[in-house]
Amino acid sequence: MLLAIDTGNTNTVFAVFDDAGKLHGEWRAATDAHRTGDEHAVWLSQLFALEGIERTDITAGIVASVVPAAVFGLRRMFRRYFGFRALVVGTPDVDIGIRVLLDRPEEVGADRLVNAVAAFEQYGGPQIIVDFGTATTFDVIDDDGSYLGGAIAPGVNLSLEALRQAAAQLPRVAIGRPERVIGKNTVQAMRSGIFWGYVGMIDGLIARLRDELGKPTGVIATGGLASLFTECSATLEVADPQLTLKGLYLIWQRNTAR
Repeated sequence: MLLAIDTGNTNTVFAVFDDAGKLHGEWRAATDAHRTGDEHAVWLSQLFALEGIERTDITAGIVASVVPAAVFGLRRMFRRYFGFRALVVGTPDVDIGIRVLLDRPEEVGADRLVNAVAAFEQYGGPQIIVDFGTATTFDVIDDDGSYLGGAIAPGVNLSLEALRQAAAQLPRVAIGRPERVIGKNTVQAMRSGIFWGYVGMIDGLIARLRDELGKPTGVIATGGLASLFTECSATLEVADPQLTLKGLYLIWQRNTAR
């Protein structure tokens, strides 16, 4: 079985796949760059037990991280508790299978490249991938699956928290689709502004990306809020919350088949 780990700025997702690519477990934890390999192992062992997975069932591992300091603890966990070295996306020995056509390819986040791999494999190209995370990223792949670049905007929750902190009288509110655009109180007005403002930003930016590409382009949403925004957006076509995990499996498969 493969243990795939996607470490984002806010959360880290752990998933177990069998050799056929079937998902057998998926868990989420707050990202902490100081968490040790021992702590990861203790936490995972309890979750494995709930799903009937033995530690010895895990025979391979792959990590994609946008938090470089977190990789050390994860690598140590694999070596000490699983007895092998995990693949780390972004290192020279890992082939992701697509070209990265950027001025500085080393600067792009590992999760964005993993999403591009999965999007091209499952949906073909060209595609725009919108990932709702700490940041909301817009990534573009061409007909051949090459990564062309994209755009980065503040994430929904990050924007909401910044608004709350900057204005003394505004409370903390949860993200959700408001029934009305015109809010009748402060909470309703904040929820409307954030939600419908993001829908407008998403649709507007996707329209500009499509114009720049000059051809029909598919659009995939991923991340925790993908389904919520896909319901209301005029441009988001498919919600695939597990796109990053699928990409990790595909990259592992590619590198073990060599």
